[in-house]
Amino acid sequence: MATRIRLKRIGRRNRPFYRVVVMDSCQRRDGAAIEELGWYNPIEKDKDNNFKLNEERILHWLEIGAQPSEIAHKLIKRAGIAFKWHLMKQGLDEKAIEKETQKLELRREAQAKEKLEAAEKESKKKAKESKKDEVKDEAAEEVKTDDSEKPVEEKIEDKTEQKKEEADTEVEVKKDEEEDGKPEKTVKEDKADEKVEEQKEVEKKTAEKEVTEEKVEEVTAEESTPVKDKKEKPSAEKTESKDEVKDDK
Repeated sequence: MATRIRLKRIGRRNRPFYRVVVMDSCQRRDGAAIEELGWYNPIEKDKDNNFKLNEERILHWLEIGAQPSEIAHKLIKRAGIAFKWHLMKQGLDEKAIEKETQKLELRREAQAKEKLEAAEKESKKKAKESKKDEVKDEAAEEVKTDDSEKPVEEKIEDKTEQKKEEADTEVEVKKDEEEDGKPEKTVKEDKADEKVEEQKEVEKKTAEKEVTEEKVEEVTAEESTPVKDKKEKPSAEKTESKDEVKDDK
């Protein structure tokens, strides 16, 4: 008779509960069991306390040749019975088996501590991040309240200034784009035209300076002439009129 260590379902609907039993492999799942070896409650969240096994009887049935199912093997492994069975196969004494089992328990405790520490670190990080988010939200709310407390005129001025700045930036960007889009020849022609205009302005300024200098020289020359020369000379018309008067007489 081939025997198997497997689970037998007990309990009502949607509330499963299992017993770890030894039964004939030909029997149905919920059929008659040869012996009960423990229980398993999958609803319980605590994995360390959701099952219980009879170590001596399980080892006895393993020695006889009973084969555990997949779920039963996982439970036996979690309880440390599979490790003991492995050492017993190697032919170790009870003292060596006890030492090895103690080492295994210490390893499991260390792993559990590491997991707890990692979980605590993650929780602290999440708490810090949540505090930072709360501070940011408070700062944003304060800024909003400050903006709401401002008078309407200041808000309008701020909006107009923003629009002006945006328009200026758009104009500058368009100019840069136009300059970038022009070919090299047009750029050179524009520079040449600018140079010609500058030369024309310089020539105009020099001509105006020359005219002003000539005027200044004329004024200085008139001022330097003597007063006698400035006296008016008798005109020819006056002399002719005097001669006519004399002839009439």
